[in-house]
Amino acid sequence: MIEKYSYGEYVIVYNGQIYNTKELKETLSENGFTFNGHCDTEVLLKSYIHYGNDVVHHLNGIFAFAIWNSRKKELFMARDHFGVKPLFYTMKNGSLIFGSEIKALFEYPGIEKKLDNQGICELFGIGPAHTPGTTVFKDIYELKPAHCATFNSYGLHIERYWKLKSEKHTDSFGTTCQKVKFLLNDAITRQLVSDVPLCTFLSGGLDSSIITKFASNYCKDNGLPPLDTYSIDYVDNDKNFVKSDFQPNSDNYYINLMNRDLHTNHHQIVIDTPELAEYLEDAMIARDMPGMADIDSSLLLFCKNVKKKMTVSLTGECADEIFGGYPWFFREDALNSGTFPWSIAIDERQRLLNPSIGQKVNLKSYIDYRYNESLSEVEILDSDSPETAEKRKISHLTLNWFMQTLLDRSDRMAMYNGFELRVPFCDYRLAQYVWNIPWEIKALNGREKGLLRYICKDFLPDEIVDRKKSPYPKTHNPTYLTKVKGMLADIMKDKNAPINSLLNRDYILEILNTDGSAFSRPWFGQLMTGPQLMAYLCQVNMWLERYQPKIEI
Repeated sequence: MIEKYSYGEYVIVYNGQIYNTKELKETLSENGFTFNGHCDTEVLLKSYIHYGNDVVHHLNGIFAFAIWNSRKKELFMARDHFGVKPLFYTMKNGSLIFGSEIKALFEYPGIEKKLDNQGICELFGIGPAHTPGTTVFKDIYELKPAHCATFNSYGLHIERYWKLKSEKHTDSFGTTCQKVKFLLNDAITRQLVSDVPLCTFLSGGLDSSIITKFASNYCKDNGLPPLDTYSIDYVDNDKNFVKSDFQPNSDNYYINLMNRDLHTNHHQIVIDTPELAEYLEDAMIARDMPGMADIDSSLLLFCKNVKKKMTVSLTGECADEIFGGYPWFFREDALNSGTFPWSIAIDERQRLLNPSIGQKVNLKSYIDYRYNESLSEVEILDSDSPETAEKRKISHLTLNWFMQTLLDRSDRMAMYNGFELRVPFCDYRLAQYVWNIPWEIKALNGREKGLLRYICKDFLPDEIVDRKKSPYPKTHNPTYLTKVKGMLADIMKDKNAPINSLLNRDYILEILNTDGSAFSRPWFGQLMTGPQLMAYLCQVNMWLERYQPKIEI
């Protein structure tokens, strides 16, 4: 969009959604601005014209944008508070090249694809997460969440415009519950505004049930048709499901319970196992890097099918990060691991590397550096109890690393299909308030997300409120293991497969011969074990083949 004024011309490129458009538009109208339509792009641009670079302090939404100010000969870029929307950049001969995808940068002449020591550490030590601000490619960067940048004749200047502020929590328990409920309801209500078909993803877990309950009420209160809800399952999962401590039960019973309670228009998308493997490459292309294996490809397929009727969905993503829902918030071994608790198998990760590479690339040193660097950013209060201080640290890591991985996944897999996912739990006002709630209140009754459960007990069925956290559903079909095992075995037999120069062949064969159990612990998160590791290595090979980076170690 281009806006011309007597004092200059402004051009904006923008990806995202602004949720306080109405308030911004009212303020701008009071200050003499007129509007040609109803799109938030125009409101965002005119907000910048009004507020200048301070516009970021007035935005509530998910966004990545760049605005050219012809009068000042200056480019201004910004990314939303938690980085839901991506923004990448690099420098070439004094020029700034930027885009929403890394692949877009490579369309610019002379931008090289290089994989150096740090990139290897990111791929094999941190992946499928990544260090904020970096990418696996040398000299290709991301603008960090909650950061903005100006580029002019003086060069590129980047600054942080927002961060979670640690303050003493003084509200009573009753007031705390009221504020959390208000902020959550307000976030959901704002994100339900849409001029295209909208639905919610419903797994029958606490988080998606909360979103669906508020959304269903909104539809009823505004005279709208019954809410559409969608869930995912896998062919023969009813036969193959194996319960565990992390995934104690399947979703279908709880989904049906919520549908009966709310009378939603529910749709179940069933995905077959071969598709999960077949779409691993598409999922990698969507991210421009290897990702969460079938956890990615299943979401990509899910969004592809939902997009046939819908354009936007609200999800319960990020409640676990905001309210403390993961096992590592409670397990002493995870809290005391001295590393990222979702990725503690560092020695096993190092073993994946060819010994000649391993002599030059020390994954543990790199991970330790990034871990301690991140912890140094945590603001601990003198009034924090030892437990609250410890939980602030683990929350900071979870919000800035693990949640970023999930947000990347959600946005890339959805947008690959022209589909939009919205994440009300990621509202920065809600996150800021919950950040300072003492741990003993967040984990009320010793439960994960105990406070959130308490708040919901008067409007959700007891079985939903009391249901133990269950992660994103994955396939339990043994044919998935057979499929990815065969794919990796074929790669190992291929002398031209680029990944083979990086891998410890003996260890990979051991992993193949033991169906993945030679890698003794989940290599990422709670449920990503042998099959997902094999799929990830296949994605790394696909990535190397497609992008063909020059390896500089």
